[in-house]
Order: sequence, then structure tokens, then C-alpha cells
Amino acid sequence: MVLRCLVTGASGYIGGRLVPELLDAGHRVRCMARDPAVLRDHPWAGRAELVRGDVTDADSLAAALRDVDVAYYLVHTMGGGSRFERTDREAALTFGRQARAAGVRRIVYLGGLTPAGVPVRELSPHLRSRAEVGRVLLASGVPTTVLRAAVVIGSGSASFEMLRYLTERLPVMVTPSWVSTRVQPVAVRDVLRYLVGSATMPEEVNRTFDIGGPDVMTYREMMTRYAAVAGLPRRLVLPVPMLSPGLSSRWIGLVTPVPPALARPLAESLRHEVVQQEHDITRYVPDPPGHPLPFDTALALALRRVREANVATRWSSAATPGAPSDPLPTDPDWAGGSLYTDRRETVVAAPPTALWRVIEGIGGENGWYSFPPAWAVRGWLDRLIGGVGLSRGRRDAARLRAGDSLDFWRVEEIRPGRLLRLRAEMRLPGLAWLELTAEPAAEGRSRYRQRALFHPRGLLGHLYWWSVAPFHALVFGGMVRNIARTAERTAERDAERDAGNE
Repeated sequence: MVLRCLVTGASGYIGGRLVPELLDAGHRVRCMARDPAVLRDHPWAGRAELVRGDVTDADSLAAALRDVDVAYYLVHTMGGGSRFERTDREAALTFGRQARAAGVRRIVYLGGLTPAGVPVRELSPHLRSRAEVGRVLLASGVPTTVLRAAVVIGSGSASFEMLRYLTERLPVMVTPSWVSTRVQPVAVRDVLRYLVGSATMPEEVNRTFDIGGPDVMTYREMMTRYAAVAGLPRRLVLPVPMLSPGLSSRWIGLVTPVPPALARPLAESLRHEVVQQEHDITRYVPDPPGHPLPFDTALALALRRVREANVATRWSSAATPGAPSDPLPTDPDWAGGSLYTDRRETVVAAPPTALWRVIEGIGGENGWYSFPPAWAVRGWLDRLIGGVGLSRGRRDAARLRAGDSLDFWRVEEIRPGRLLRLRAEMRLPGLAWLELTAEPAAEGRSRYRQRALFHPRGLLGHLYWWSVAPFHALVFGGMVRNIARTAERTAERDAERDAGNE
């Protein structure tokens, strides 16, 4: 059955991943955002209808909900105090009224898992508001499916990113007491599967469903298992009971790049035990073999892009993610783990062809165009600790192809005349790439761009980057200057040769 679906919050973490799943299931999808332009970078943008709308604006909702069968409500306000709770409540009331007036057949809402036996008034504001939104939609007169999840495991999820940064950056952690609270995490793939399946529930279904993975563990155990899956040394976690939620959020803000507006409500909610009380969802959305995914499998999928060292997919806004666990172009800058970057560029008084010959000829006997003693020492140190060093040279003095070894680099991608991407194979506490590109500029000139990227592994990776960062101006800055000069001399020789042949 082909359904007409509206996805609110399509620019958010879950919404951006739900749209392609609905499209692949054969449904027609309309995406609503206050600014539809933010959706255009998504790889699925050309397959979906993009409309302007706001859940607090009844008129825009009426237009967006017209001719819709299933409406996904994936909008939340993050904040503190009564104001954001009131905003969430009023938005849900407006959405429910407009959905009923438009004849929508089902609303699907993803909320938060709440602890059993805890009065609503004692919940954190974050969880209390999520629960209230669910109740409002269930009472809207439109059959509603409310899915309640705890920590969602997937790159880009705020809860997962908080777990990632805390574990990777701190080998020894002095933590709040909530690290001993039990939670039941769920893989983003399973969340999306339940969301898609909820679209076809029978009309009489109007209720809440708990969703979660097969593992129930404390937050401390999650950090320990994250370290194991990520290949980090075992983490030492020391709970400190006197750290309040407010202090916890400030501590998280110091250690991670997760914004305080997100960190505080998440930290407040972590004091509650969130374990599913039923798994009735399988009556309507059966679990296939191997699902829901175990925690370690979900982690491995979330970390997959970094493991594969596919920098083009992980960090290029033009790339297409390959799975729901992968980052999206519209994910916040702090999602996906740390990525240190050194960017440099210059205009070269030579055509792109001359510049490209210099780029493609880099390494081996031609060297690296900056401070040779530094490269020699780095190669020697790499050999000393069991790495490949600089001894491999290059296969061909003038030409490169994908997969070639190049001193202690490997050619990961080459687009002749335009881009050379190298992946480091030296011994490093992380993953490193070097990108060199040539682009046309005005009046027969070219633009040289250079980008060094480093994804640290654990605290040692961060310390490594900051220890070598003071030398980047000398090494990487020297590369830019000398590659440009060599390209200009190459162009001059070409011009002299051409003149002599006339």
C-alpha cells in the first residue's frame, strides 16, 4: 500500500534518516521545515516534496497536512523551565487539531522512554514534556502510535555523541552518580524500522509502545563497552554523588562539544532508569532475525565510517551516506566525533595542468616540498615503532593510481587533473588524510587547495594533534608555497619549450 506521509522535523536527526526509509518502502513523502532550503543537501531531496511549515502555525500546518495519510511528529524543543514545556504542549495541540481536520489517518510520534512507577511530576522536564506530547496526540481524535525510546545509538544522535566524546576523551572519568543508572539503548536502524512499520497499523490502534534493544546496562557499562568496540584502552569511571544535574551538564560542556542546551536536559534525564516495560510493538512490526540489534553491533555500525577511513563519505557534504547509522550533511558540527583540520590555499600563476603535474608527482624522489628534515625524522620515527616509514617511495615517478603506496601514505582517491587524497599508513593514534586539489582560476591561473585531516583515537590522539599543531605552519604552509612555486616554474619551462618549437 502506497501511503502519503508527512515528516515534520525532516532536518533533524531521526527525520533526516526516516525520509529515505519511507521512500524505499514505496511511500510518497512530504517534508516540512521552517526553511526548506536546509533540506536541499540531503541525497533524498529530489525524491521528496519539500514544503515550508511550522508546528506552531495552524495555517502552514493545514497546507502541509492536506491529502496526507500518515503524519510523523518528530519535533521537540530543548530547554529548561516551564516555557519549553508549554511550547511543546501547544505545538502538539495545534498539530493534533490540524491533523484531525485534514482527515489524517494516523499520527506517529517518537518520544522518550519513561521509568516505571515514577509520577509524572517527578520526571525531568525533558522526559515530562515528551510524555505530555504523547498524551496530547493520543487524545487528538486521530489514531496515534507513540514510540518511546531511550538512548538511540547512531552517529549524530545527541545521546550517542555525548557517550562518544566522554569515552574517547577521558581515560579516567570522575562522573555523576547517573553512570550507575540502568538504560536500554536501541539502534537507530531499529528505531527507523519501527517508525516505518507504524504507518500501516490498524485503525483501532491508539497507544504507546516501548522500543529498545536487547541489552539493559548502566551508563558506565555503555562507556566500557564503547571503549572495547572502538579499540580504546579500558576506561576507569569514578562516580561522584555530589555532582548535580546542573553541574553534570557543565562538566559535559567542558569535555564534549555537545551544546549546553542539549547537554543539560539529557543529563537531567539520565537520573531516571529507562527500561522498556513491554515489547508489544512486535504484534504489528515483527522483528526480523537478529533484531533488535545488540548494543555492540549498533556501536560498530555507528563507528563504521571512521573504521573504513572513508573520508569522502564521512566528511564531505556532497557524499551520500550509505546507512542510517552514518552521518548526514545536515547533522550538527559536533556530531560524528572530533575531526581536526588544517586548511590552506593559494592562487598559483600557472594553469591547472602544470599545478596538477606537481601534485601528482609528490613524494618519492620529488619529496614533499617542505622542510625535508621534518619528513625524514617522521619517517625514521615511524620505522622505529614498527611502521612503514618513507622507504616505500612510489610505483611510478610521474603517475599515480588509486591504491598506490606513496612513502607512508596510500592513494585513497585520485581524480586526474583535480584531486589527490592520501590516507596515512604511518603509526598514529588516529586516522589521517591529506587532500591536494587543483582548480581553474581567472586569467590562466589556478587555485591550489590543501587539507590535512586527523580523526583522533582516544585522549592520546588529541594530545598528538595539539603537540604537532605548532609545526603545521612550517610543514603544511611550506608545502603550499613550494608546490605553488614549482608549478609556476613548470609553467614557465612549458612556455619556453613551446616558444622554442615555434
